[in-house]
Amino acid sequence: MKPYTLSWNTHRLELGSRTCVMGILNVTPDSFSDGGKFFTHEHAVAQGMKMVEEGAHIIDIGGESTRPFSEKVSVEEEARRVLPVIEKLAPQISIPISIDTTKAEIARQAIDAGASMINDISSLRVDPAMAQVASTYGVPVILMHMKGTPENMQVAPEYDDLIGEIREFFEDAVQKAGGNGIPKSMLIIDPGIGFGKTLAHNLALIRYLDEFSPLDLPILMGPSRKTFIRHILKPESEKKDISPDQPEVETGTQAAVAASVLNGAHIVRVHNVANTLATVKMINEIQNSNLERISCS
Repeated sequence: MKPYTLSWNTHRLELGSRTCVMGILNVTPDSFSDGGKFFTHEHAVAQGMKMVEEGAHIIDIGGESTRPFSEKVSVEEEARRVLPVIEKLAPQISIPISIDTTKAEIARQAIDAGASMINDISSLRVDPAMAQVASTYGVPVILMHMKGTPENMQVAPEYDDLIGEIREFFEDAVQKAGGNGIPKSMLIIDPGIGFGKTLAHNLALIRYLDEFSPLDLPILMGPSRKTFIRHILKPESEKKDISPDQPEVETGTQAAVAASVLNGAHIVRVHNVANTLATVKMINEIQNSNLERISCS
């Protein structure tokens, strides 16, 4: 796996020799997996601290659900949810906080409050001012592929060439980012597991993840507790997918994480940091193994 170094302000991420773990902190009442669990500011800050103590390398904070068929929230409501959490959490931790938003105004206020990365599921397309915020503050940006919007992305998504179309999407997104003053060295790509993808699409993205390596960018993957895992692992007698908090879903998540890392993921975005760190540590050791290090004596 090709290594990358992201260095900005007081932060530095070494990607490649180890897999970075991004902890998910949803300050929402309706996210598909943990909606409502950390909706109060106090619970959210406590959860953020817990993930840091467990060894997270990045904390990703979001105040608007992006689950399928979710509805948008106002700038004011999103700010009310995330800003107090960032303001309380940032002074207590040394790792980067990423703001998960498509709104430039939220990104700007979040960075002023202590965030230092932008995770934009729209790849700078929803809000034309987002690129200017990222360029002005000089922070890394995660560009994610999504077909459609959260309101309609899971309505029969189709591709003639899944990998080719997503790769072309990123080529265009990177070019537009550069044209708006964001250097390639500040970009991370996310193929968007579950965002306008069928079960088969999600599995193919994990299996053929290394097809995105010619883009020469760090890759983030976020399979954690996604519907395709819950669907695959449900009993054959059941019609409904199992709930995200079932233990087998966490097992399935770790399997998807392991496969993603083996196939080229530099960052994995997950709910359970402790379990994921154990998974990626084992996979990284396997990746870094070398027959020349084995003594025959």
